[in-house]
Amino acid sequence: MDALVAVTDTIDTYMYTYFLVFLLIFTGLYFSIRTKFIQFRGFKDMIRHLTEHKHVPGKKSVSSFQALMVSTASRVGTGNIAGVATAIAVGGPGAVFWMWVMATISSASAFIESTLAQIWKVRGENGEFRGGPAYYIQQALHSRALGVVFAISLLLCFGLGFNGLQTYNMSSSLQAYIPNYTQTAAPMALGILLAVVFAFIIFGGTRLISYMTSVIVPTMAGGYILLTIILSIMNIGELPGIFATIVTEAFDFSSVVGGFAGSMVVQGIKRGLFSNEAGMGSAPNAAASASVSHPVKQGLVQTFSVFIDTIIICSCSAVMIMFFVNDNVDLIAWGGATGEAALTNMTLVQAAMQNGFGAAGLHFMTLAIFFFAFSSLIGNYFYAEGNFKYITGSKPALYVFRILCCIVIFFGAQSNLTLAWNLADIFMGIQATINIIVILILGKWALAALKDYEAQKAQGIDPVFVANVIPGLPQTECWHVDASHLDDAVKDEKQGNPIAETLLADEDA
Repeated sequence: MDALVAVTDTIDTYMYTYFLVFLLIFTGLYFSIRTKFIQFRGFKDMIRHLTEHKHVPGKKSVSSFQALMVSTASRVGTGNIAGVATAIAVGGPGAVFWMWVMATISSASAFIESTLAQIWKVRGENGEFRGGPAYYIQQALHSRALGVVFAISLLLCFGLGFNGLQTYNMSSSLQAYIPNYTQTAAPMALGILLAVVFAFIIFGGTRLISYMTSVIVPTMAGGYILLTIILSIMNIGELPGIFATIVTEAFDFSSVVGGFAGSMVVQGIKRGLFSNEAGMGSAPNAAASASVSHPVKQGLVQTFSVFIDTIIICSCSAVMIMFFVNDNVDLIAWGGATGEAALTNMTLVQAAMQNGFGAAGLHFMTLAIFFFAFSSLIGNYFYAEGNFKYITGSKPALYVFRILCCIVIFFGAQSNLTLAWNLADIFMGIQATINIIVILILGKWALAALKDYEAQKAQGIDPVFVANVIPGLPQTECWHVDASHLDDAVKDEKQGNPIAETLLADEDA
């Protein structure tokens, strides 16, 4: 185990310190400039498009808001809790600032990848839409092989890496209740229980469990935010000092130079990416499912999801933790320090909630961790299964993959903190690298779609996308005006749009 930890730690360090950090920042800044900072000037449209109805009717198609909820449910998990706690514990309070910066910059990348997913989405037999990086790689770059490579990287990241980490987070939360937890049989017992329940769902499951998860998780998220607000009101006098500490520590030059790999900059970027997933190619799988009249609409909505995740929910975690840190700074493992008294990961968040609300806060936090993590297990798996089906339609192979996912969950409960984070970081880094390079190549088409969207808005038109309008755009499946593939309802909605009316007239002729 120690040798594996050492190897993965070395790979993780070099991948982020000398490569991915700069690639993420460059890509985010590049698309921020090319889109003229769409993450700021498009904010009003983000909110407006949340309430739009489905463009194409059908029971299996989903609205823009529903697609947003799918991606947000995947983003909002233990990364918002454990990720923030780890970033603060290892990198110090300044890491939170860099999480904010990374979210702001990378939200432009989120816009590009989600817009691309909409442009090259495909429609299923039941009227549903699906897509994602594997699909736009195959259609726009004409490379199924690279699409398969990306799909495999997503399988490793979400089906194995992230799910092993989510299980570890659930397991580590029980340390607050069971003395010498790791020396007991509790981790193994929990691993067996989680693997069995997970298997029950993915091999058929029950609607009751899925329904309970979809209802309870948003409730827990709302309760988490509410408790943070209450705690902030109770300690409102400390808030200015907390934000001042976060900003001041973010520019502690000695901290950055002294150990860049473990500094708040790298920790903020890694944990920020794990939390909001912007640019790594996961959210586009959900974005493609939305039925909208223009790809840019869903690109904007998915950009808003990054703000929800990092600027709102991660900030709630940071503030709650910092209230506790102010009174218990000697217990925090700053800069990666170790020791039995040091608090990191879930134990830090639990201690912070207990500090504010007593035993009730501890119990609520533990319950929230379990629900957040388990919902992420299911969400991550369905992302993974979608890409597995892109690779092969073999049912026996799918069954083997499902069994492997259950085994990962079993061992995740007994994992090592460093190993769990390292594996998740490495798989995430591979997937993000492939997707970022691809969107840098294909980004010009998302920018062309944005130009088309803004041109129609300037004419007072509700934007409707028709692929024929974009010169040289690689073939798409869902956006060409073709009488044999367009529903009458879609044609009706296109009336009043000069561009679409012209193309419809040409089609009829």
